[in-house]
Amino acid sequence: MDDAEEQIAREIAREQTYADRLYRRLDELIAQIEHNLDTIQGSQHASTHQNRSERDSFMALYEDRLALLRSVSRSLVFGRLDMDDAARHYIGRIGLFTSEREQLLVDWRAPAAAAFYRATSTDRLSVRLRRHLINRGRTVSGLEDDVLDPSVLADPDHDVVLQGEGALLAAVSGKRTGRMGDIVATIQAEQDRIIRSENRGVLVVQGGPGTGKTAVALHRAAYLLYTHRRRLEHTGVLIMAPTPGFLRYIERVLPSLGESGVVMLTPGELFPGVQTFLHDQDATARLKGDAAMAELLGRAVRQRQVIPQAEVELRIDGTPITLTPDAVRSARREARASHKPHNAARAVFVRAAMDRLVESYEKSLRRQGHTVIPEDRPDLLSDLRHDPEVKRQLNLAWLPYTPQGFLRILFSRPERLREAAPRSLAAQVDLLVRPKDSPWTVEDVPLLDEVAELLGEDDAPSEARARDDAERRRSEVEYARKVIENIDTSGIIRAEDLADQVSHIRDGRTLAERASSERSWTYGHVVVDEAQEHSPMSWRALMRRAPTKSFTVVGDVAQTSSAGGTDSWAAALSPYIQDRLQVEHLTVNYRTPSRIMDRAVAMAQAHELPVTPVSSVREGDRGPLIERVPATGLAAATAEAVVAVHGQRLGRIAVIAAQERLDTLVGALRARRSLPVIGAGSAGVDDEIAVMTAQDAKGLEFDAVVIVEPAELIDAHGAGDLYVAMSRSTQHLGMVHARELPAGIAE
Repeated sequence: MDDAEEQIAREIAREQTYADRLYRRLDELIAQIEHNLDTIQGSQHASTHQNRSERDSFMALYEDRLALLRSVSRSLVFGRLDMDDAARHYIGRIGLFTSEREQLLVDWRAPAAAAFYRATSTDRLSVRLRRHLINRGRTVSGLEDDVLDPSVLADPDHDVVLQGEGALLAAVSGKRTGRMGDIVATIQAEQDRIIRSENRGVLVVQGGPGTGKTAVALHRAAYLLYTHRRRLEHTGVLIMAPTPGFLRYIERVLPSLGESGVVMLTPGELFPGVQTFLHDQDATARLKGDAAMAELLGRAVRQRQVIPQAEVELRIDGTPITLTPDAVRSARREARASHKPHNAARAVFVRAAMDRLVESYEKSLRRQGHTVIPEDRPDLLSDLRHDPEVKRQLNLAWLPYTPQGFLRILFSRPERLREAAPRSLAAQVDLLVRPKDSPWTVEDVPLLDEVAELLGEDDAPSEARARDDAERRRSEVEYARKVIENIDTSGIIRAEDLADQVSHIRDGRTLAERASSERSWTYGHVVVDEAQEHSPMSWRALMRRAPTKSFTVVGDVAQTSSAGGTDSWAAALSPYIQDRLQVEHLTVNYRTPSRIMDRAVAMAQAHELPVTPVSSVREGDRGPLIERVPATGLAAATAEAVVAVHGQRLGRIAVIAAQERLDTLVGALRARRSLPVIGAGSAGVDDEIAVMTAQDAKGLEFDAVVIVEPAELIDAHGAGDLYVAMSRSTQHLGMVHARELPAGIAE
């Protein structure tokens, strides 16, 4: 072993000694919480319902802490900072302290850790040396040092061991696993600046393929939960991702960063009670996403507030009364003047209509010779309210609806759609017509949300509940303080946490379950990934989820493939947030080698896509491998190409093709016995080889990609889909085609 190797081994051993200390402390905390759990489970103070709630609340809080500590129990520490003042800070996935509150490990989200990502040789931020620790589980296997102060090299207290690509290239060159990796240690300066941005409005992260947009979004969510915990822990953070496969791809990232107060949904799950992954044809999807649909739906709801064509004769216990069009019109005017949504305003309408009906009732009774005094009016109103025909006539004039029922009826009635359509949609409105029992599509979800907003609910009970909840919260926090004094002395549990947990135990649902089941739930922050795919109507629904307009929006307008998507962030978002829009750009591609990415960019530019310029950190070992074959042999040639790539053991492979080819390709690949299990669609993210559309592949990355008939991807949804497909690979890109290649691909 030469001197350099000895020096490296010596430094690794030193870092391993410190890492061992951290893991010992982590294990101590885990053991302490396990002991607390055992104590609570075996306690005898749970004889009453209140006691059981307290016990269950403590158990749930301890279990949450335990899950957090266990989730970071491997690769806990990944960095070290040596400062000008001789201080040394270790950076990791959570913060750790000794029992005497001496800090052992700085949480990556803490302000003290920012320099780990931001310091440069021209702006050191008081950092002399930055060290990356490369781990395999709990073992430190390598080191990379960045020397920011040259005097460190002559300092006998510092053994500088390596300077080179460091942790970043080690991360981007590794094989894909089907789950987004823990990239905290490889966040670069431009990403970190965005993650820690203090912007309280809408922060748009625009970046080309492979620039780490999703990683930035998820780490920003974790950072905000850490920095603004008191504000966000009761409301949560919503992450909107494009597909279920994408959610599975990212689902382990936030827990590994120490956060669990996150709700993750796809666009087809945003409206409670509806879960769909079906999409409309492009023309229909474009129409449903048009902002003018809000006007159409508003008109359609108002048109269900009906004035009768003629007077309606009614009889109450033999007494004739008349419901006139003028009476209904006057009651409708009064209800609309309340500016309440349809269902809530119905109570105003009914009350106003009853006032006019009871006057008619009183006049009719007097004509019959009855004496009517003011004290009789409550009884007369009761007679009216309980009369079936009165109920029927008022329902005909102003019927309460559910969002689902209203939209099903509307879409099945062409005449209603035409009557409600604004001029800009009049020529297309027949695209919306369909049978009542048609399944919901992803494009229907924002419309359901819009209708729910227009219909509303009776708000009096909800206001009363809110007052009761606030009073209950105050009493629960005070009671929790007294309980903690008697039960827990560790300092781990706060009174507010215990009170929340008691409430959650009583409710029986997690924050995610409550938030996803309540349409009116508002989040403290919303992250929208692949945001370029959202239509104006979709943005209306999303904006309702965060009235404070606190958003992190990530995407690339050059990759838009949805018919209702956007090619301009300002056009998409300015109607909702005016001047609170801040756009940041990511410019470094960590995923796709330049030999592949350059070809993808050339194709995109040839089709006039608004490409964001990016620079790849790697050149790569190979350019795209393109093979032209007869149309009849396309599936077989694809199978041969996949077998060849699989034999090179590059890692995970995606076969990307138009929707109509997927079944044939899956069959051809499954017939090859040398290949492993073949996945299909976005769910195939867990399989070594997956066949999917370009839309399924959005946001994902693979070691190798084989594109089948590139021209068909453009035919389906435009050049954005082909750009997505060409930029998913970290090592190898192949193309199998029978038709002419789209412009820009050939060298």
